[in-house]
Amino acid sequence: MIGIQDAQNKAALEQAAVEGRSLWDDARARLFRNKAAVFAMIVLGLFTAISLLVPLFWPHNYATIYTDRVSLPPTFEHLHILGTDTLGRDQFARMMLGFRVSLAVGLLATFVSLVIGVTWGAIAGFFGGRVDQVMMRLVDALYAIPFIFFVILLTTVFERNLYLIFIAIGAVEWLTMSRIVRGQTLTTKTKEFIEAARAAGVSQPAIILRHIVPNIVGPVVIYITLIIPQVILLESFLSFIGLGINEPLTSLGVLLSQGKAQMSSKPWLLIYPAVIMAVTLLCLNFLGDGVRDAVDPKER
Repeated sequence: MIGIQDAQNKAALEQAAVEGRSLWDDARARLFRNKAAVFAMIVLGLFTAISLLVPLFWPHNYATIYTDRVSLPPTFEHLHILGTDTLGRDQFARMMLGFRVSLAVGLLATFVSLVIGVTWGAIAGFFGGRVDQVMMRLVDALYAIPFIFFVILLTTVFERNLYLIFIAIGAVEWLTMSRIVRGQTLTTKTKEFIEAARAAGVSQPAIILRHIVPNIVGPVVIYITLIIPQVILLESFLSFIGLGINEPLTSLGVLLSQGKAQMSSKPWLLIYPAVIMAVTLLCLNFLGDGVRDAVDPKER
């Protein structure tokens, strides 16, 4: 029995060696060998866990106003460990909410730009000709519209809210995504497997979905990891100038704007959100660089 088991184990190892690892397995292994990227994932995971779990048992709500505790510096009395703001609201509770909102805007707006940009760019690149010309000229025209003007127009027509921020940022960031996807599609559609799919009678939408899009995932993933911090900065900028999140909701940009007005007399209102914003963006950039290096074909 022992000899049979050893033979089975040896056969399993030989089969695994024959099958080898996929390119994505290699990319994942390279990513986890990148110490900076792993550290960034740990920090972001820790921030996310704190912002999601701690509010479940934290004694203060982000919207609760304590009129007798206005502008308290950080103290363990009443458990205001990051102090209170100028209205008497717990700053730590608002920091956790601000991180969640900023991260949600970054992820959801990036998802919007991903869906629109990949669809638009893949169709334009695959069909080419007049279709490509018309679609990409529309992208050029939208590029000419100033982002702030577009946001002001949206906030004038519609009521300012969180969903509007998703739409405004996602509706702008997809433009670059579509150009990247179009360029990759123009290269991919000349490959032999695309010609084989056409010869086999596969429909054009099926070729785009089954053959084009899966083969351009690498550059798209790299761009996604780099665009998330850019989207968070855009949201913070909009909130900083008063076009972002409505009270009592908050974001890191709103907290920075409020802290800036009190930085000489109440510096804790600016320092803590600024540190969280800087660390978050730094980690996202480290993670983006790690994913880029892991997925880069030259590293395979």
